[in-house]
Amino acid sequence: MFCNDYLIELPDINYLAVCIKTTFYLTALILSFSTLKINCMKKLFLTVLSVFFASMFFISCGPKTGDSEQQDSTATDTVVQQVQEPAVNALTEQEKTDGWQLLFDGTTSTGWRSYKKTTFPTGWQIVDGTMYCKASGRGEAGAEEGGDIIYDKKYKNFHLKLEWKISEGGNSGIFYLGQETQDYIWKTAPEMQVLDNVKHPDAQAGKDGNRQAGSLYDLIPAKPQNAKPVGEWNSAEIKVYEGTVWHYQNGEVVVEYHLWTPEWNKLVAGSKFPGLNKNWAKVAAEGFIGLQDHGNDVWYRNIKMKEL
Repeated sequence: MFCNDYLIELPDINYLAVCIKTTFYLTALILSFSTLKINCMKKLFLTVLSVFFASMFFISCGPKTGDSEQQDSTATDTVVQQVQEPAVNALTEQEKTDGWQLLFDGTTSTGWRSYKKTTFPTGWQIVDGTMYCKASGRGEAGAEEGGDIIYDKKYKNFHLKLEWKISEGGNSGIFYLGQETQDYIWKTAPEMQVLDNVKHPDAQAGKDGNRQAGSLYDLIPAKPQNAKPVGEWNSAEIKVYEGTVWHYQNGEVVVEYHLWTPEWNKLVAGSKFPGLNKNWAKVAAEGFIGLQDHGNDVWYRNIKMKEL
């Protein structure tokens, strides 16, 4: 039909204007018969008839439902195609320009090794683009062929980014500024906690939630506590600059503190760490990044570093 072929390509406002104008002309034309001395009943009948025909014209000139749905579907498909998730274990062009380095390529363990060893442990595996620690059920002792791993380079002022996913009831951690002077890295390094806040007992231990995900373990609680549920990926960032430290969890700053101050020394004195290492508060200005084997399944990916 001519009106459909023509009006369907017009904007909505043009379509309405044409139909309203047509209705007006049809009504005026029919009512003009009153000059021929048509009685009132006939005028009423013709008026109703004019409205009826105008309505039919209005409906017939409306956009076709199928066409509208098809256009909406096409528009949606276009938006979906334009929104693409960032590549995993890869740097964007902007990150390359800004000086970021990839610490894990998703396929090899290059650059990583066991704490105080030269080899990579079999308790950790590269699975589906992740650095995966296989559960041993041995707690923080780790697997017999597992244990904590470190990246084989020391960092001083830096910005670390990564993603982690924990198993049900699981526990792990991200160490920084660690040294290889003790039998375990956690005897020298601060730790950003990785935890199932629902089922692991540590979530209710410590003080004010300072052993929950994102916290400076056993010292400062993550606030807000915004960890995602078990099985979902969480983003974590640690920024260190001349002693000031920030923890980011899922895009929000959840911890901020400063090393080596009187406040820091007092905080550490009230924790469990002096019993593990009497000099624990004297965190080094430069050290290793580490990932903890706490005996539970845990996955890491998108590990990136920028030196400041």
